[in-house]
Amino acid sequence: MKLLRWGPKGAERPGMLDGDTVRDLSGAIPDLTPATVSLESLARLRELDPATLPAVSPERIGACLSRVETFHAIGLNYRLHADETGNPWPKEPIVFAKAASCLAGPDDALVIPKDSVKTDWEVELGVVIGRVSEHVSEAEALSCVAGYCVANDVSEREWQQERGGTWCKGKGAPGFGPLGPWLVTADEVPDPQALPIWLKLNGETVQESTTGDMIFSVAEIVSYLSRFVRLVPGDVIVTGTPSGVGLGMKPPRFLAPGDTLELGIEGLGVQRQAAVAYPG
Repeated sequence: MKLLRWGPKGAERPGMLDGDTVRDLSGAIPDLTPATVSLESLARLRELDPATLPAVSPERIGACLSRVETFHAIGLNYRLHADETGNPWPKEPIVFAKAASCLAGPDDALVIPKDSVKTDWEVELGVVIGRVSEHVSEAEALSCVAGYCVANDVSEREWQQERGGTWCKGKGAPGFGPLGPWLVTADEVPDPQALPIWLKLNGETVQESTTGDMIFSVAEIVSYLSRFVRLVPGDVIVTGTPSGVGLGMKPPRFLAPGDTLELGIEGLGVQRQAAVAYPG
């Protein structure tokens, strides 16, 4: 299934993609919440006949989850990205968190934060957890996954790297977590390590790779995280970005008002964002 949320900000409704048609799911579930993306809830949704659901023509697609329980993130997880930033390949996953309040729709305007000088892009594979998971093995890790989505781990590099402390302050500004357009259930993604992934800046491809370049696979990441935290339905894990970020360019290139991003992962959809200045 391809699940989505449609409608104005703050008034989104749940939907299901039926071919090229969006179907209204609000008669079956109130929204795509942590509860309704549990594996049990998704099993019930699979029993629905999409043709019996009302067709709609949304003007806007929202984030594919109404909220995120915890927004986990993995750093330097693509070999060529670690190389371009001059860092050694990590021996264990680098774990940090994004603020849950950074959640945004896939095509919403990307507001460059006030006082930002180094806002950067990072196309990533997002993993949505579907059941409570603690100390799961790599062999069982993918069975904990509800689905996958496109994510942009937008980052403010000065705040991340030059202001002391952890990376978190450069990762959680409002709008720094676009998810979607769809949540694609795990049964439609037989191998999450074989997905082409790309991003265009102003029409030029700057990131182009596959998830096969990950240092730590999705199964390894889910298993690893579950050793330290309890993963629950609605948790999101963004799994690292390929090479081609602005920080790695020579000279570095960061977002300015008027820039446009287009990013996608095969089978998971495409996001489009226009960078705009902070209001006032």
